[in-house]
Amino acid sequence: MSLTDGAIARIRELIRSGALPPGSKLPPEPQLAAELGLSRNLMREAVKALVVARVLDIRRGDGTYVTSLEPGLLLEGLSAAVEMLRGETLLEVSEVRRLLEPVATALAATRITDADLHELRQHLKAMRDCRDDPQLLTEHDAAFHRTVTLATGNATLVSVLEGISSRTLRGRVWRGLVDEHTADRTIAEHEAIYAALADRNSPLAQATALVHVSTTEDWLRAHLRPDDPSAAQLG
Repeated sequence: MSLTDGAIARIRELIRSGALPPGSKLPPEPQLAAELGLSRNLMREAVKALVVARVLDIRRGDGTYVTSLEPGLLLEGLSAAVEMLRGETLLEVSEVRRLLEPVATALAATRITDADLHELRQHLKAMRDCRDDPQLLTEHDAAFHRTVTLATGNATLVSVLEGISSRTLRGRVWRGLVDEHTADRTIAEHEAIYAALADRNSPLAQATALVHVSTTEDWLRAHLRPDDPSAAQLG
């Protein structure tokens, strides 16, 4: 472990232990550095790293604070990290989505509200109206799934799925551009998911979501090859 990593670990431990709870202000830099036995330079480097990680927030003229530590904030960088993945890792991301999204949809079926269902109907209508526009169709596709995930009431699950779904978004647009039957199939699969959610049928919601996500993954496996120049569109 480098000296900077060690300094980061010391500050993280203060936060994990509750000595510096969410929203609290850090002691002045010289005081905290002395308490942790760190040089001021190491302290600054550690603070900078934790600011990038959304653990700390520097308020100019006021001081440094621990953030809310909410999942949406701490996991915000997941999407950017996943975007850096290359090659066949796109298929690995699709596998993760297949493992998580159907379960999330099953959970949503037990918690979904009438307002959520109304929003899903709006996205379904938009998908039907823009079936000839793969980009717009995929945007409403993603919004549909975000609404479903939000209905779980699990902020961590929302953040994780948002982070990995962004990496598969371009793959889904690409599929829409090269496969003329994608739009009708995609809309039909979303209608099936909606029907299961509207019935509050958790097992059926999970099954319909699994069919939908697996269809996309199977298509990618059939068309994405390491030496395929088209794969560059997804990287």
